[in-house]
Amino acid sequence: MKDIFQVVRTIQLSEKATLLTELNNEYVFKVDRGANKLEVKEAIEKIFGKKVVKVRTCNYQGKKKRERRADFGRKPHWKKAYVKLKEGESIDLV
Repeated sequence: MKDIFQVVRTIQLSEKATLLTELNNEYVFKVDRGANKLEVKEAIEKIFGKKVVKVRTCNYQGKKKRERRADFGRKPHWKKAYVKLKEGESIDLV
């Protein structure tokens, strides 16, 4: 298994993520593209010490970028994980 701190990159803070946290007790993380749901679950449980009930993942294409020249570039592809915690548990984001 990979190092748990390489699996979970950052937490996503947006309006949608905040709404999911308030309504469904779900948190949104950017994770390693090669990580599967079991690795994400294990990493979150070890890092934060909380019980994970469910994990959903989504792969995203990096956006195309254009420079002044005729060259085209691309931001890197990335993966997002929606992690649902056990009822009554929460992650302190401060």
